[in-house]
Amino acid sequence: MKKTLLVTGSSGLIGSEVCTYFTRELGYTVHGVDNNQRAVFFGAQGDTRWNQSRLAAELPGFVHHELDIRDRAGVLALVRAVRPAAIVHAAAQPSHDRAAAIPFDDFDTNATGTLNLLEAARQAAPESPFVHMSTNKVYGDAPNRIALKELPTRWDYADPAYAHGIAETFTIDQSKHSLFGASKVAADVMVQEYGRYFDLPTCALRGGCLTGPNHTGVELHGFLSYLVKCNLEGREYRVFGYKGKQVRDNIHSLDVARFIHAFFENPRSGEVYNIGGGKNNSVSILEAFERVADLSGRRMQYEYLEKNREGDHICYISDLRKMKAHYPGWDITKTLDDVFREIYLAVREKVS
Repeated sequence: MKKTLLVTGSSGLIGSEVCTYFTRELGYTVHGVDNNQRAVFFGAQGDTRWNQSRLAAELPGFVHHELDIRDRAGVLALVRAVRPAAIVHAAAQPSHDRAAAIPFDDFDTNATGTLNLLEAARQAAPESPFVHMSTNKVYGDAPNRIALKELPTRWDYADPAYAHGIAETFTIDQSKHSLFGASKVAADVMVQEYGRYFDLPTCALRGGCLTGPNHTGVELHGFLSYLVKCNLEGREYRVFGYKGKQVRDNIHSLDVARFIHAFFENPRSGEVYNIGGGKNNSVSILEAFERVADLSGRRMQYEYLEKNREGDHICYISDLRKMKAHYPGWDITKTLDDVFREIYLAVREKVS
């Protein structure tokens, strides 16, 4: 009998990758929950219906549920009906800039929506592993207090204690998070609490830059996808402060899906993991400009704004040692070159 997986945010980057991986590689029956809120948050450029249609056409047995995770009764009814063997919660309002304009929508989606799912899981599927896509924004701007050194094209950690990046023990307290970061902290801690208090198999994955060819990137969310799109369309990209040397580590959505499967195979209760590309998959904006120009043959057009985004990280690299220690069979399989090439080819196909 096939296992059943429930995925919220199934039309988004991580949700759709999880749906595809668990159907094709592992033989699961997948139920996806999505109501295209990304288009509400970001306008037509954020619309993910194309991805929903792709999943329905390509994945045998895929079932789409048009449901808002803020609908508490609807969420509980769905989990009771599906009785999933595992749950991946990837639905969110994902932009820390956008959250300031829609604080209630942001908190109700990110915090209350997560609580709705956790309580539904506790009541109807308490033995099913529950993976929540959290964010590195739970650390607020505290990473900016780490001593940095300026290199020709990027910032890097000057403190040798962070040679491997930022670990899960890093403080989440007394820093500026953005309202988005604060709502995700609430969700993250609640996921831990349901694991620790009720002994449910839960974990929160604190993502760095999660990326891949199926990302519907917009200026306020989706760094690499949006950057590549601007390059291919000849549009101006806006750089917000830090000399364009701000650094992110990038992990391909496939490697995220692979880790989720590893957690399902050996679940733990109330865990947190910093999931990103690590040092080897890190890139600054200036370096990304050069990489995409090498692929497209087009120089990047950009405008530099001195003012940085509120709560933005200057340099963020995920320390992957805890993930690898708990799940030694997992590692990064997609290099930074792979990530850029796949995004470039996918965006080129859409804009051509």
